[in-house]
Amino acid sequence: MIRIQNLQHRYPDGTDALRGIDLVISKGEFLLICGPNGSGKTTLLRIMGGLLEPSDGSVLINGFDSSKNVLEARRSVGMVFQDPDCQIVGETVREDVAFGPENLGLSKEEINQRVDGVLSKMGLAELSEKPCDLLSGGEKRRLAIAGVLAMSPEVLLFDEPFSYLDYPGVREVLRHMIQLHREGHTLIVTTHDVEKVMAHVDRMAILQAGEIKASGTPEQLVGELRRFGVRPPCYALEARERMTWLD
Repeated sequence: MIRIQNLQHRYPDGTDALRGIDLVISKGEFLLICGPNGSGKTTLLRIMGGLLEPSDGSVLINGFDSSKNVLEARRSVGMVFQDPDCQIVGETVREDVAFGPENLGLSKEEINQRVDGVLSKMGLAELSEKPCDLLSGGEKRRLAIAGVLAMSPEVLLFDEPFSYLDYPGVREVLRHMIQLHREGHTLIVTTHDVEKVMAHVDRMAILQAGEIKASGTPEQLVGELRRFGVRPPCYALEARERMTWLD
């Protein structure tokens, strides 16, 4: 579904954020991209979502180049930012979720159907008229996901989705991510804190200094994490099988 070829990105100050990334992501896959801070994870997601142009290389989504078809990329791919406040624009929960569909030029009836559907899916229906600035951290994260889902993307990008969340908030967001994967969405998650999601992904890739150092199943790579500056899950340190935060 997504083919990344020789992807490179250099910032104006000369920093090489990505260096020759090659990666293929299958439809319906749950992929974890992990790495220490500054490894290029957010830059990679932003290019995949059509929010940044690469310096070189390409990202093909269903065959089209995301940098040359930005509108199509943003219809196919939705990104949930690390800080949900960065993408919440409405005064109330309902207004915020409706913002995206309204900008697609959809009919009032279609907008209402989409908004009602995602509010219900994300457990926000009872909060629909609540001011966004009064929401908890977990509620804001769910609202950010709802706003993306209202655009009906096939691919969902999550950048450090558990940042700023307490334990109940992490479990709440994780449940929704797992359900979205079960419903057929392709999920790509970046984090340096792999323990919270590693038990549920199909595959993982380790990013360091703008390069993919390894790719494989969690079982294949769990022993390599420390070498690349990523803390292994506690269950791996105790030589136990995958354990989920939902147990």
